[in-house]
Amino acid sequence: MARKKLLVIINPKSGTESKAGVAERISRKLSKEGFDLTTHITTGPGDATRVAAKAAADGFYGVIACGGDGTVNEVAAGLCNTQTALGIIPLGSGNGLARHLEIPIDDRAATRVIARNKIIPCDYCSVNDRPFFCTFGVGFDAVVSHDFANRHGRGLINYLKSVIDVFIKYTPEEYRIHIGEKTISEKAFLVVCCNASQYGNNAYIAPGASITDGLMDLTIVHDTNLLQNIRLGADLITGLLYKNNNIDTLRTRELTISCAKNGPAAIHIDGEPVSMQPPLHVRIHPAGIRIFVPTRTTRFVPIITPLWCHTRDIILAIGRFFS
Repeated sequence: MARKKLLVIINPKSGTESKAGVAERISRKLSKEGFDLTTHITTGPGDATRVAAKAAADGFYGVIACGGDGTVNEVAAGLCNTQTALGIIPLGSGNGLARHLEIPIDDRAATRVIARNKIIPCDYCSVNDRPFFCTFGVGFDAVVSHDFANRHGRGLINYLKSVIDVFIKYTPEEYRIHIGEKTISEKAFLVVCCNASQYGNNAYIAPGASITDGLMDLTIVHDTNLLQNIRLGADLITGLLYKNNNIDTLRTRELTISCAKNGPAAIHIDGEPVSMQPPLHVRIHPAGIRIFVPTRTTRFVPIITPLWCHTRDIILAIGRFFS
C-alpha cells in the first residue's frame, strides 16, 4: 500500500512553550502508521497558507498545523475546497478550534488523533471572502485582540491583562446586522459569528454551535453594566451563556454587519486582530474543508463539559512535566 504524504507546518512563535522535539515526535509516531512526513517552519504571516495550498495542489494527503488558532487559520485557508485534510497539533494560547473538536492540548495525544485517520467534512466561514474556522467578531473581543497583539509575550496572563485594560475604557458601538429582509440595530458590547463553540481556553461563546450543520451561530451581547459583565464571564466559562438574558443568539447561513462609525472596523478573525472596511459580509461554506478528528467525541453538557476539559488540561500538563 502506498504511503500517504503529510506536510507538517510549525509556527515557532505560537504559544509560550518551546517547539523543540515536536517535529521528531510527530514523525516518529506517524511514520509507523504509513505516513511520509515533510516539515516546514513558517517564516512570517501568509507563509503557512502559501505552503499549504502548494501541498494540496501537489496531492498531499494532509497538512498538519502545529501552532495556535492563527496558524490553524493560515494552514486551513490553503486547504479549503480541496481533498487535502487539515490536521491540528494545538500549540497556541487559546486553541479554540482544537478544543471544539476535542483534540487534546498535547502534541503526543493530538498526533494519535491523526494516526487514527478519521477525517470528516467540516464547514468554514468567510468575512468579505477572508476565511475563518472558529470565530469572527467585532466589538470588545476584537479590541482585546488588537491590544493583546501589541503586548510583549503571549499566554493567558497577558491576555487577561488585555481584557481588564480594555474593559476599563471600552465604549460599546452601534451596529446594524442584516439577515435576509430583517435588520437588527443594536448598541452592542460585542457581536460574534461562530462556526465553532468557543474562543479558546474553554470560553464558550456559542455552546451549541456545530462545525458540521451548515449554519453559523450569531451571538450578540448587549450593552450591559459591570455586574452583568461579571455574570457574562462566568457563563462563558460554564457554558451557560444561552441562559443569559443579555444575549441574543440565532443561526443563519449569511449576514452583513454595518458599523455606525466611519472608517475601518477593528475585528478579529480566529482571535487574530484585523482591520476591515465595512460592510462586513459573512457567510458559511458547508463541508468546505476536511479535518482529522478524534474517533470518539462527547455531547456538550454545561458545567460538566467545561469542568472535564479543564481537568483534562491539568492531567496532560502534569504528564508533560514528568515525561
